[in-house]
Amino acid sequence: MVKLFIAIAKTARPRQWIKNLAIFAALVFTGSFFDPNLFSKTVLGFIALSILVSSVYFINDVSDVNVDKLHPFKKNRPIAKGDLPITTALILAFLGILTAFGIANFLSQFFFLSLAAYLILQLTYTFWLKEVVVVDILAIATGFVIRVYAGAFLIDAHLSIWFLLCVISVSLFLAAGKRRAELAILTEKVAAQHRKTLSLYSTQLLDSYLAMFATASWLSWALFTFFKEEERDFYISQSVSPNLLNTLPLTILGSGKLLMITIPIVIFGVMRYLYIVYEGSRAETPERVLLTDKPLLTSVGIWVLVILTVIYLLHPQTY
Repeated sequence: MVKLFIAIAKTARPRQWIKNLAIFAALVFTGSFFDPNLFSKTVLGFIALSILVSSVYFINDVSDVNVDKLHPFKKNRPIAKGDLPITTALILAFLGILTAFGIANFLSQFFFLSLAAYLILQLTYTFWLKEVVVVDILAIATGFVIRVYAGAFLIDAHLSIWFLLCVISVSLFLAAGKRRAELAILTEKVAAQHRKTLSLYSTQLLDSYLAMFATASWLSWALFTFFKEEERDFYISQSVSPNLLNTLPLTILGSGKLLMITIPIVIFGVMRYLYIVYEGSRAETPERVLLTDKPLLTSVGIWVLVILTVIYLLHPQTY
């Protein structure tokens, strides 16, 4: 029984839930993180999304059970090893989907529809899109975008078009890195057996994708922090270190420009991820990279700290 529970936990992939933190983006960037009602609503949304994501992994592993046995790492997955019966996995997936949509229906109609779109995308990816070259990368990236906008729908928030472009660029960057890492750790023959699209990608093509999306990622973030919009005007709270703030030039305190100090951090993060992609196999799972690479984890931590300081200590209006 203990072995079965361990197999279920491994298949659910709780480590993947870190990607679901994207659902908090709207809450943070609208300055609503400390609103108790919106925060609790987003936490429930995170739980629903995480349950749905894990349910999809059960279905995915059942679908890929034969090809996973050919993969140097995925062959150790519980379903591929026979530790978790296929019938049990499918029952758990069905119950998880019902639970996730039950919570979503309670929270928001559009959040419910966002989860429905995510489920349709993931099922389509599992059974078809992952075998379609280029489209497979777009599908992976779309999953990240849906996570962000599910959070926005949950609290009925507006997000800047520049932020949307940044999310799309980063998502494509991570997806291309995932494919590049997969291609690096598999031989050409095994790559073709494991996933048909891997035999259709060349390292040169994926390298060009990585270069393009890496540039787009930091540049779109830079544009997001720089360009002024009606709905993201900043103002300086006089209750927070007014004497210190008043000594700073207007050039620095202009609308939204304080966020520009995060640009070097973002550039470092992009460069570090590229280093990891070309260094070895860790980039095959972006969440593993984030949790295990200390320089990247540190840069993300600093980035989050600066974001929270600018948005909440300096008290901007909503984006």
